[in-house]
Amino acid sequence: MKAFSPHDGLLTIDTHVDIPWPQGPSPFEDGPRCVDLPKLKAGKIAAVCFAAYIPQGPRDAAGYEQAAERVRQMLDSIAAMAPRDGSGGILTSSADAIESAFHAGRTGVIPAIENGYAMGEDLSALADFAARGVRYMTLTHNGHNALADAAIPLKSLDNETTEHGGLSALGRAAIARMNQLGILIDISHAAKTTMLEAASLSRTPILATHSCIRALCDHPRNLDDEQLDVLSATGGLVQITIVSNFLRPKARASDLTVADIADHIDYAVKRMGIDHVGIGTDFDGGGGVRGFMNASQAPNLTKELASRGYDRDELAKIWGGNFLRLLRQAEAEASVPH
Repeated sequence: MKAFSPHDGLLTIDTHVDIPWPQGPSPFEDGPRCVDLPKLKAGKIAAVCFAAYIPQGPRDAAGYEQAAERVRQMLDSIAAMAPRDGSGGILTSSADAIESAFHAGRTGVIPAIENGYAMGEDLSALADFAARGVRYMTLTHNGHNALADAAIPLKSLDNETTEHGGLSALGRAAIARMNQLGILIDISHAAKTTMLEAASLSRTPILATHSCIRALCDHPRNLDDEQLDVLSATGGLVQITIVSNFLRPKARASDLTVADIADHIDYAVKRMGIDHVGIGTDFDGGGGVRGFMNASQAPNLTKELASRGYDRDELAKIWGGNFLRLLRQAEAEASVPH
């Protein structure tokens, strides 16, 4: 008889996975991608936020048009993972839909956008994103944009250390509109000033979909104790990522194991409470450590967490329950007349 795994039966959600671009290997076959539908089934991952990543480019008409075209094509590619004939995943644009897909044994596909540069300076683009099922948008990537300052300025774009001092007026308007549309505000990649201002302005709690703990790894992409405290106080989340340089300084994937991921989860849980921590691997965008190099190996992390004393309810919160709560809060806020 097969031994029971602590991973079995959990509604597991990975909140940040990149897709190859231009379009790469098929997501329907077990191939070179860290995350494809067969690996998700093997690893018993119920749903994934697939991110349309838009690199920061020039803030002019041509740059914005190129970004807009890329995000449309990438969102189309994400939607194609859930074909209407039912041969793949299922597009899940609500918390209830994610749970229904899980109970039906179908993989949930959740569209997301990485970098507010995708909307340019056009607030109306956000409604189109919401209509396409986008559930969160990362305010920045590396490099400042028209919305906000990034944690990592880009010399190639002539960025100063700071530009807006946090959010711009457009960024503040974008947060208000995202609240109205039920799109969560993701502050991974954002400057601390941006993150703190977003937490104070957003009517829905914010989250970092793929970040780690700065006290354990002093990297500008990671969150310090003040940021963790603010996320906890405002009901937000940090979704621990598995990028080696964010887990341990100057580390390689081969140097690290699931124990290093669990160390960051432990720190966040002790600092913030169990209701404010989750997992966003950044697979196919740099994520991976020994023993967890693709989605099929997700049970190894769950086993490590269980060995540290996390019980069934706590594992369920970390692996998806907390993120579902935030989605429901975003949906409730979107239903309120403004």
